[in-house]
Parts: sequence; C-alpha cells; structure tokens
Amino acid sequence: MPRDELDVMSEIKRNYILQKIRKDGIRADGRKLDEMRKVVIQTNFIPRASGSAVVTLGRTKVVCGIKIEAGEPFPDTPNQGVLTTNVELLPMAFPTFEAGPPSEDSIEIARVVDRGIRESKMIDLQKLVVEPAKQVWIVFIDIDVIDYDGNLIDACTIAAVSALATAVVPASTIGQKDFPLPITCRPASVTMLKIDNVVVVDPDLEEEQIASARLTVTMAEDGHLKAMQKGEPGFFTLEEIQKAIKTSSDVGSQIRNNYPK
Repeated sequence: MPRDELDVMSEIKRNYILQKIRKDGIRADGRKLDEMRKVVIQTNFIPRASGSAVVTLGRTKVVCGIKIEAGEPFPDTPNQGVLTTNVELLPMAFPTFEAGPPSEDSIEIARVVDRGIRESKMIDLQKLVVEPAKQVWIVFIDIDVIDYDGNLIDACTIAAVSALATAVVPASTIGQKDFPLPITCRPASVTMLKIDNVVVVDPDLEEEQIASARLTVTMAEDGHLKAMQKGEPGFFTLEEIQKAIKTSSDVGSQIRNNYPK
C-alpha cells in the first residue's frame, strides 16, 4: 500500500515492533498475529444512493456508495449486467494523498476488491438484464478512503460487500418494480503481511511500512478460494501460502459475522 517519504520510521520503533513479534508472538498494539482490529459497519449511510456503508477497521475508515442505473451491456456479455469498481484516496485521509487521476495504489485496491466480488459471483449478473444485448443494470461501486491507518484492501472489501448486500435496484425509473440487488454470497478478503518471516493479519500502517510482502486471499461462505493477490517485492513460501489460506478461511468467518444480515 502507499509508500512514500512519510514511511520513514525510527529504528527504535522498528526494532520494538520486530522484537514484540519475534519474542512475544504479539504485535505492538497487543493483537495476536492472526487477530483483526475491531470492525464497525454502518449501512444506508447515504440516503440517495442505491446502497451504502461506512466501515471502520481500527482507525482506517472508508465510505462506499452504490449507484445502479440502466445502460447497455458489454458486447461480449450481452446477457449480463455490468459491475465496475472505483476507489478514491481522498487527500484528507493521509498527508501524501493527492487529488487528481487515480494513483497506482487506488487502481490496485479497486482491482483486488472488484476481483473478489466478481470471482465469488456475489451478484447474479444474469438477473440484471432488462432486455438481452440492449439494456441491463449497471452497478457502480464507489469507495472513498477518508482515514488511512493500514489495510485498505480489506476495509474497502468489507464496505463494498456491506453496501451491495443492502442495495436496491431502482427499476421504477424504467417503469418496473424496485427489487433488492440479487446477492448470492458475501465474500471476505483477508490481507496478511510478512514481517521478518512472520505473517500477520490485518496490518496497520506501521506494520505496512516494514513488511516485505503482502498477500490477500478472498473466500466465499463455502470456503472455496475465489481470488488471491500478492503485493510488495518479498515472497511467501508454499507452506506460508497454505497457512495463509487456512487463516483466511478462519478470519473471513469472523468478518462475515459483522456483515449486515
């Protein structure tokens, strides 16, 4: 995730974080290696959106709004609705975030969130067809990061899934009856960082600054792996990846307990 001149960390702080992990098997904030920060979800936050959610993950905070409107399908998928995801890193969220075109970080986050939702088939896109090859419902997922303290991928995924789960298709705009967005499952992404050969779940900002590698695993309720994304220049061993998949299944179940029913 975002790395820049503000990522400079004192050796004292760095050594303290590493010592806690190596010696005590806990993190600087007192969490276990596989423990997430507190998740708080508020849905229907934006009255005029088709669906919305505000998510707080520790001190990271994001807002997601869903817009659904009728439009043309893609030529290669004439019998499916359209899904598109956008993430904005607002300047107020972190000192080095800037207004303007999407950064590489925002593009990566949007792609990972989109892939997890798309590959899990969370939305039955075939039920979003008004007239094959002519008109379908287009689902826009817009996520704004308003406070950044690590692990934007999971925070944004939680927000997107929560907002979609409560979204309503405004079919009355074309003379039909409004209906809930056709949801088939609620995927959960779990992001892990490798710090000095130790893998931790839900990294905060300071942990991101000293990590060598990042792995995000997305699963649906059935426990099947739906998407995986590796980040940062370091590596994971096969054993670490297998353990990360198991951890993702366990932690993902905890995340789903927070999702709107």
